[in-house]
Amino acid sequence: MSNQEPSLSEQHEIRLEKLEKLRNSGVNPYPYEFDITHLSKDILDQENELITTSDSQNSAKRVSVAGRVMTRRIMGKASFFNLQDSSGTIQVYIRRDDVGVDEYNTVFKKMVDIGDIVGIKGFVFKTRTGETTIHAEEFQLLSKTLRPIPLPKEVEGKDGEKVVYDAFSDKELRYRQRYVDLIVNPHVREVFRKRTHMVQSMRNFLNEHGYLEVETPVLQPIYGGAAAKPFVTHHNALDMRLYLRIANELYLKRLIVGGFDGVYEFSKDFRNEGLSRFHNPEFTQVELYVAYKDYRWMMEFTEKMIEYVAKTLHGSTKVTVGDKEIDFKTPWKRIPMFEAIKQETGYDLYQKSEDEVREIAKILHIEIEPSMGKGKLIDEIFGEYVEPKLIQPVFITDYPIEMSPLAKKHREKEGLVERFEAICNGKEIANAFSELNDPIDQRERFEEQLRLREEGDEEAMEIDEDFIRALEYGMPPTAGLGVGIDRLAMIMTNSESIRDVLFFPQMRPE
Repeated sequence: MSNQEPSLSEQHEIRLEKLEKLRNSGVNPYPYEFDITHLSKDILDQENELITTSDSQNSAKRVSVAGRVMTRRIMGKASFFNLQDSSGTIQVYIRRDDVGVDEYNTVFKKMVDIGDIVGIKGFVFKTRTGETTIHAEEFQLLSKTLRPIPLPKEVEGKDGEKVVYDAFSDKELRYRQRYVDLIVNPHVREVFRKRTHMVQSMRNFLNEHGYLEVETPVLQPIYGGAAAKPFVTHHNALDMRLYLRIANELYLKRLIVGGFDGVYEFSKDFRNEGLSRFHNPEFTQVELYVAYKDYRWMMEFTEKMIEYVAKTLHGSTKVTVGDKEIDFKTPWKRIPMFEAIKQETGYDLYQKSEDEVREIAKILHIEIEPSMGKGKLIDEIFGEYVEPKLIQPVFITDYPIEMSPLAKKHREKEGLVERFEAICNGKEIANAFSELNDPIDQRERFEEQLRLREEGDEEAMEIDEDFIRALEYGMPPTAGLGVGIDRLAMIMTNSESIRDVLFFPQMRPE
């Protein structure tokens, strides 16, 4: 294999041998700490202040940085390498006469590999080509890597353009080995920084309006607040079945009963469903409940909050997603659900019976299962014919009562509830109600859900007697909202899949 690169297993063995040699020579390949004064971006941003204007190195300001060795150019008694830290990359110049013969010849030249984490202390200067560079005066190995970093190779093609080979671009591998993805694809780190910034901006918006951030149980004796299959677990000490929450709605509304006027929670929720571009069984949402408000007020609040997020992240209400430009400028369009369905299918489903809706669904070639009730059938028609076409943010309003067991009956339209979903880029990003606070009506809705469950609908809700008891103590008129953080992050970061905005998405076993 003289003309071939060593295999991964051979490279692993070579690095293990280097590790042993380092230890035998008295070098600790995994020291405990290293003091850092600057990140690479700090140095590049502050180069005018850090680069010495004097011929004397003694007057230069010193910096201390740490990161991974990403490239090396060995040139006898002196070398250059690129160091990558959390903020970016900077060039380092290292010389035998500065760091010492053993440190340079034995450690740096022979024992350090691409990907190793090192610490550098020195001063900043500019090379003859004008590149800001750290002149290393001290060098320390901080972590010896045993696996090679899969760095892409860049060569010049026949037409002079650069061609990249062996990029770490396989999505399946990137999701499984996110730690490698973050090392070799720095743009991925920016996606997650932007996601965090998005959440912080929402939290700031909610706090500025005086709402209280709270925490509610993840382990619940009865799951509720959404139509979904739960994950089931068992508490040994109490010998009882528990569920990972599918939503935190019913607990937050208990707090409104208890006297809080506005509460919200960024929550991890869990739904035992399939994987797709828009679905992960573990996901994040923020739920907000505000007393003495209704869904009309919540519509205005929602569009203002998401407009605020877009401006905070992008400096504009306009966000590029793929080949589309989405504008979150308020006010957003509002369309009643049945009107939207009629526009796309020609069928008016309002006040149609379950059998009539079923027949229309068959005509529209919707896949139907016997367990599907009227609400599920309408939802399937909407999801097939309407939702994918809604690219600009829009509020779909006034849902059929069969689809919304926790929403208040519409004050004007028979058979509907006061509910809206915010839809953008072809998918729901938020859901909200004028919350049902009539305990008798709520019990009847739960009982209807129980009937659907008995007919085979595994996603139908169970009766939560304690929640009904809470309502019997009196809950004021309340508006509730849930925003899907992962889906909103997909839009705000121009990401194709929910897996692109989750550090560690759920994967099938290797």
